[in-house]
Amino acid sequence: MESVKELFKIGPGPSSSHTFGPMRACQFMLETYPQANQFEVVLFGSLAFTGKGHLTDQIIKKTLKHCTIQFDYKTQYPHPNTMTIEAFDAVHSLGKHTFESIGGGMITIDGQANHTIEEPYIHNSLDEIQTYCSQHHIRLDEYVDEFEEKINPYMEKIFKAMIHCVTKGLKTTGKLPGALKLDRIAHALYQSASSCDTQEDRNFLLLSSYAYAASEQNASGHLVVTAPTMGSAGVLPALVYHTYKDRGYQKRHIIQALKVAGLIGCLIQENATISGAEGGCQAEVGAACAMGAAFVASLEMQTNEQIECAAEIGLEHHLGLTCDPVGGYVMIPCIERNAVAAQRSLDAARLAKYLRNVKKNRVSFDMVVKTMNLTGKKLPIELKESALGGLAVVVKS
Repeated sequence: MESVKELFKIGPGPSSSHTFGPMRACQFMLETYPQANQFEVVLFGSLAFTGKGHLTDQIIKKTLKHCTIQFDYKTQYPHPNTMTIEAFDAVHSLGKHTFESIGGGMITIDGQANHTIEEPYIHNSLDEIQTYCSQHHIRLDEYVDEFEEKINPYMEKIFKAMIHCVTKGLKTTGKLPGALKLDRIAHALYQSASSCDTQEDRNFLLLSSYAYAASEQNASGHLVVTAPTMGSAGVLPALVYHTYKDRGYQKRHIIQALKVAGLIGCLIQENATISGAEGGCQAEVGAACAMGAAFVASLEMQTNEQIECAAEIGLEHHLGLTCDPVGGYVMIPCIERNAVAAQRSLDAARLAKYLRNVKKNRVSFDMVVKTMNLTGKKLPIELKESALGGLAVVVKS
């Protein structure tokens, strides 16, 4: 199974599969064909249907400089996020490659990974990991430490990037880019928290404002952390910011809990998908909620079994969640959905804490991941990041 460092990455929004992934594909072409002076790009599937709203064309033009872009809505490929890029010099074609943007900023090139992917783990399911941890009397965060080299400096960077993203988002006002002309509201939500009648309401509004802040930064094309994707980049940073700034947890404990969240995300990536174009929003915000729930449970020093239960609850109750972005923008319903999932992460961790004391789970985390994968395959393309169904056709853009 891949490294947590492959899951958490810092890159430009608003979509890890539609901007970050295509940007990396373009960078590959520039490095492979430095003599090229022109490129022809063709976008297929979800990359074509929502490419303009997701700023795919803009990141391609910004990276390649001299290029033409074609949106092919008819040709079908096995993966919905497929693109081809052909390089030319003044006279000849230098080479052509097919890329799949598989989620979280990761890409394949002609069916192969674009670099040597670090795969430090010998286990591929949480059941196997739980057995190993039980035999060696270690916690899930210690399991990550045992298998991952140089993980702490990397996670320090991820922590700082998450805090910075929320901080910047809270300070920024105005409108989000694009035809929807939506106002940024993170700052207003944050300000409103000071007038809440109860501490419970205040914490609720603060956490929501943090999720809005990170998601609005993402929607504006700024740097965010894939957690596990950019469409779900508001959930985990909101929880990190809240536990660090409002609840007083130490950074080193938060980083340890982030490792557990990353492990949960890696398991979902390994055994299902984190791509909205493949599995719907259950694969993005649902996965982020599972990661967030595991993060909170780990931070509260719950048992490994309680942490699994929290992650299972977080994902199970997002099963079937559609990806139907209005106008192809990562705004409606994405931003609000991140705020809701951040709250649900807390709820899932709280429920798991007491639920495991009175009953043993019949539904394991691995079972829910398998179910999510099967459910995603059954969702029609109209409800998987194509902007052809759901809210995308009901709400006018």
